[in-house]
Amino acid sequence: MLTTVIGSYPSPPIEPVSFTSKISSLLGSYDPYQSAVEFAVEEQISAGINIITAGQVRGDMIEIFSSQITGMAWEEGTSKIKGKILPLNYSIGADDLKTSLKTAKNISKDYKASAKIIEDGKIREDARGVKGVITGPTTLVLSSRLEGFYDLESRDKAIIDMAYALNKEAKYLEGAGASIIQVDEPYLSTGMADISKALEAIKITTKGLKVPLAMHVCGDVTHIFGKLMKFPVDIIDCEFAGIKRNLEVLETTDLKKIIGYGSVDTKTEKVESPEEIHDLIKKGVELIGAEKMIVDPDCGMRMLPRKVAYQKLTNMTEAVKWLS
Repeated sequence: MLTTVIGSYPSPPIEPVSFTSKISSLLGSYDPYQSAVEFAVEEQISAGINIITAGQVRGDMIEIFSSQITGMAWEEGTSKIKGKILPLNYSIGADDLKTSLKTAKNISKDYKASAKIIEDGKIREDARGVKGVITGPTTLVLSSRLEGFYDLESRDKAIIDMAYALNKEAKYLEGAGASIIQVDEPYLSTGMADISKALEAIKITTKGLKVPLAMHVCGDVTHIFGKLMKFPVDIIDCEFAGIKRNLEVLETTDLKKIIGYGSVDTKTEKVESPEEIHDLIKKGVELIGAEKMIVDPDCGMRMLPRKVAYQKLTNMTEAVKWLS
């Protein structure tokens, strides 16, 4: 069974310590986040994760994008939309994704990203690769303060403009070697989002992409899960460890997608035992079938202590091994 992570990992920027890195810092060419990406990749591979990420080390899921996208700003811990949202002529995450691939190959000389993750509608257990992660258009807009160009009446227009901007970023990530593109849309479970507008925006965000597509929606999805099956993605990823009632929808919904199966609770520092995780995964196998599942944590892990995050991943991959 294939394992992955949602996106973020606790890997802080590393200040220059060597003579060479200190010189680079003085010259303004040292990137403290590159080592953080490398560390996140090393931890994930050491823990046995198949589809890794760059760790989203440059900020939280909103900050990373609002601090870069034209028309947006990140000021005093708040995301703001101050002007017309426009696509960038550079990528926000492609360099970190390339660093992830290079680091993975340095760790394991025979490491090679798989040409196919999904084959005949089923997950390939031997697949390897790096996942490109973007925060979705609905979540970015609804979590931002509108100041100037858009107002509440034109918020839907902001979501569509955001989708076009993110489509360009997704294509940059695909070009950099992403094996999967994942769109994070946690706001879809809050009741604040217009699901039909979110669907329209995701169609724009993912248009023209050739790699498998995933959408992560955390929270209680029991009221919207059927609607999520209509989104143009291959994988719907939800949390099942922290919100056990989400398991109910796996019994009652016509599952037309592969399910990203959150198996460790990322909202608590309590480390689940491999036995606990194994029992939860077995329930998923009974409801979905192993070939229709990808096992991962409930959400991103950046708020957890590093040792806790690593042990959760290690126990998760150990639990998966017991299924074979």
